[in-house]
Amino acid sequence: MRSVFYMLDAAPYGSEKAYGLLNAAAVSIKMNVIVGLYADGVYLALAGQDSRALGVPNLSDIIYAYPEMRVIAHEPSLAKRGLFSQSLIERVELVDDEKFIEEAVASDSVIAL
Repeated sequence: MRSVFYMLDAAPYGSEKAYGLLNAAAVSIKMNVIVGLYADGVYLALAGQDSRALGVPNLSDIIYAYPEMRVIAHEPSLAKRGLFSQSLIERVELVDDEKFIEEAVASDSVIAL
């Protein structure tokens, strides 16, 4: 089985990066897919997102729609942004620096957006 690690380091709203990455991950679910949230990408891990005022889809809904995708968030990125007191999507697994890199290196392909 092939595997792919998609890394998002941009905020989920305000650009097409997160939307495009999640859709690419969704069409790759026949493989072992990991979505890695890093830097501002960790904002996607926040629960209770309401994107109606922005006129764009709620990106966390895509995560829930594809349980085959494994979603990990870089814990130091969350800490740097003061997001530990926030509720996170229950499907997101928090990982440290070492585990984040280990998951990326273990994948057959790494795609960073």
